[in-house]
Amino acid sequence: MRDWYEQVWESAPPDPEPWAWPRRRAWLLEEARPGERVLDLGCGAGRFLRALSEAGCEPVGVEIAEAALSRARVNASGAELHLMAPDSELPLPDGSIALVWCSEVIEHVADTANLLGEIHRVLGPGGRLLITTPFHGRLQGTALALLRFDSHFDPLGQHLRFYTRSSLARALAHGKLVEVSVRATGGLPLARRTLVARARKP
Repeated sequence: MRDWYEQVWESAPPDPEPWAWPRRRAWLLEEARPGERVLDLGCGAGRFLRALSEAGCEPVGVEIAEAALSRARVNASGAELHLMAPDSELPLPDGSIALVWCSEVIEHVADTANLLGEIHRVLGPGGRLLITTPFHGRLQGTALALLRFDSHFDPLGQHLRFYTRSSLARALAHGKLVEVSVRATGGLPLARRTLVARARKP
């Protein structure tokens, strides 16, 4: 897995604009508070880390690809950055994070329970989690099943998990998080849509 992402980032521009950048940036900055230590889990080239720094937060980035971190060191200089192995422990102390931003990442992770357990561990009491992930409503899911099942659900593709509002909420509750809320956002039913989930550690 790491080799695949290293290749992706080696061929990426130095500072690529994330998908739906203005909207996702707004969601993050609505939740983050100045002075908070905020983890961007799957930080990529560092655009969100830089936004957090400009908003007065203490940004922390974790990635599985060194090629991504090399870009983040330039694009978000001053951010605390860590390389981790896939499906391993987060390289952070217990209770050291106020907010975890996990945007367009959870669908790439094979061991969801391990990821959420690690998020719970690094969050301090009352710490918050903000997740975004692709969403297929019933109409879009039906169309994909009929027309593009093999290509969309390619077992060699990068998306390993596909979430509904209820399945994501159950996963977060299973991860011992509370005040779980999940909403779908986006355009028309057949357009690309997103689940936005919020939860808190007790």
